[in-house]
Amino acid sequence: MKFIVSSTYLLKQLQILGGVINNSNTLPILDNFLFVLKQNSLTVSASDLETTMSSVLEVDSDNEGTIALPAKLLLETLKTFPEQPLTFVVEENNTVEISSNHGKYALAYVDGAEFPNAVELSNPSTTTILGDILATAINKTIFATGNDDLRPVMSGVFFQFSPENLTFVATDAHKLVKYQRTDVTASQVAEFIMPKKPLTLLKGILSGSETDVTIEYNESNAKFTFDNTELICRLIDGKYPNYEAVIPKENPNVLSISRTQLLSSVRRVSIFSNKTTHQIRLKVAGAELNISAEDIDYSNKAEERLTCSYQGDDMQIGFNSRFLVEMLGNLSSDDVSLEMSLPNRAGILTPVDGVDEGEHITMLVMPVMLNNA
Repeated sequence: MKFIVSSTYLLKQLQILGGVINNSNTLPILDNFLFVLKQNSLTVSASDLETTMSSVLEVDSDNEGTIALPAKLLLETLKTFPEQPLTFVVEENNTVEISSNHGKYALAYVDGAEFPNAVELSNPSTTTILGDILATAINKTIFATGNDDLRPVMSGVFFQFSPENLTFVATDAHKLVKYQRTDVTASQVAEFIMPKKPLTLLKGILSGSETDVTIEYNESNAKFTFDNTELICRLIDGKYPNYEAVIPKENPNVLSISRTQLLSSVRRVSIFSNKTTHQIRLKVAGAELNISAEDIDYSNKAEERLTCSYQGDDMQIGFNSRFLVEMLGNLSSDDVSLEMSLPNRAGILTPVDGVDEGEHITMLVMPVMLNNA
């Protein structure tokens, strides 16, 4: 088995696939990349059993063969080469010899037959979405997922597809984000929960991409295909909570304000908040928003006044500043709107501008009880 490939081209593909490989694997074979050569087409795969990703590379060869090569060693070696052709030759003594312009390097390989096979999806449903739209949907939701091992369904992003729209939801019970596209639809209704790791990989690869991504899914797995790459992952099993039930419908108190101004103010004031609760107080009256925080244990306190546009009754509400900072930092609009009903009901944060046609973003943040309010 022999093939010739560009060093930088190979490195770029392997770095993407390397994101799948765990630092510690239960099966030693998973520390390797699987190379499957068929003439001038080389398919390289990486897997952690839950997620398998593979890319097809064009190489110069007229051989066929299957081997598994140590991922870490190969990546470290490739990073050091300037752009040049590399020749890979499988030798008799269970090693692969790589020849560059200046030298030869031998590394031991493992039989490719030991590598776990990727899952084949039976009777999948299919939807096609633009790469950049999918990356944006992941980016806008993934930060709101939970990390609680006891509630695995909340550690992923909920995909809801229908002939009307595509909806992506994430929540950790303190904050919730619903990202919806009415300009992209699916042929039939489907729901599934995607784990965080494959989503992070997809987000990194597809950001800014004008390529169409085909998503195939059934009860247990999902497959994303684009360009020369495919990613298959196991879905999170379980029923997603009824998120619509927690979004308050009647919110008569509406505050509109500059997003960057509110974000920097919350960041500053929260430095003076209690280090356990991160609690800040928002007090709105007329066209003035008062943001304050206090850490009684250390006699630290801060207060800022901002001008805003407000319709509704005067009110005070407490929030965990970290959640507000995350949400405001994840929006890209100039102005945001915060809709509230009562101090003990969730506030709804939405962008006022800067959204695409057909794009809808709703963020929900649970309040914290104010002491001495």
